[in-house]
This record gives sequence, C-alpha cells and structure tokens, in this order.
Amino acid sequence: MPNQPYQEGTSIMGAVDKAKNAMDDAEGKAKEALGRAAGDKSTENEGKADQSIADLKQAGEKAKDAFKH
Repeated sequence: MPNQPYQEGTSIMGAVDKAKNAMDDAEGKAKEALGRAAGDKSTENEGKADQSIADLKQAGEKAKDAFKH
C-alpha cells in the first residue's frame, strides 16, 4: 500500500522530511564547530544559520503533524 501511513499520523514523506531536517541541523552544528575551531567566523555563522533554518523546517513539520490530529 504505497500511500499508507508509515506510523500513526506520520507519512513516509513526513518521516523523510524530518530526517533531512535532522541531517541539516547536524551539518550546521558541524560547520559551526569547524568554524569555531578554525577561528573562521564566517563558517561559524553559516553553521548557526543552517541550524536555524533546520529548526524552522522542524517547527513546520510539527505544525503539520498537529493539524493531522
């Protein structure tokens, strides 16, 4: 059944989006740490920005989930 929910209230696409957001957040944290270690403020700030974007996307996913119930 291709369009059936993966879990109660969570579609496969939603799970994939959440995984991508978590990956983006982890990459942002790594970039921030690399920038901090290298003394490169630009890279550090890019990492922080990447994390913020991932957080906003995660909040959007949570809002979508809230409306599903």
